Amino acid sequence: MNFTISNEELQSFNESKNAIFPKYTSQLINWANQNAQGTRPKVVGQLSDLFPQYQDEVKAVSISSWKEWYLEKYPHAIETATNKIFEQVENLKTAIQQIDKKMVRRWVEDLIIAKTYNGMYMQKAILAKLASIKEAAYRVARPEEESKGIDGYVGNIAYSIKPDTYKTMSRLAEEIEVKMIYYTKTKSCLKIEVED
Repeated sequence: MNFTISNEELQSFNESKNAIFPKYTSQLINWANQNAQGTRPKVVGQLSDLFPQYQDEVKAVSISSWKEWYLEKYPHAIETATNKIFEQVENLKTAIQQIDKKMVRRWVEDLIIAKTYNGMYMQKAILAKLASIKEAAYRVARPEEESKGIDGYVGNIAYSIKPDTYKTMSRLAEEIEVKMIYYTKTKSCLKIEVED
């Protein structure tokens, strides 16, 4: 059996109301939160575990009883998260005042020229080193392979090469169907993690 529930119907079962924010502010707060890590489980608890626990313990599930239950367990979490995020918002305010068109151009040029070149150079170095370890040949991907998320081959195995920060970028919709290689650039070397 297949069926759908409209957003309006779904909302009729939800007594909470989504907050409305001025244009761009929610994005900026979310960005500040990513940097500040204000809503990480160590600050606010693991909500995906806490909510089912709340449902098991409380007879009448409601937004007000959830709030009361949560604040009893984590009385300082919302304030702590708010302070961490707001501090980062203040940092963003300071930073944004420094951005002019000249800086944006420098950033775009750095991304397109320097970072692209460095990324391609690193990919080749990583593939060559892995090929040496596996005693196999390597090659960088062709354009049609790159469109599938492939950066190169070692032997007949396709790899996608990403910085380790890629693992935390859940907002990316890209799904790559090949083995992953993650790298971390330190002052003295590249640390490589190859997916089994």
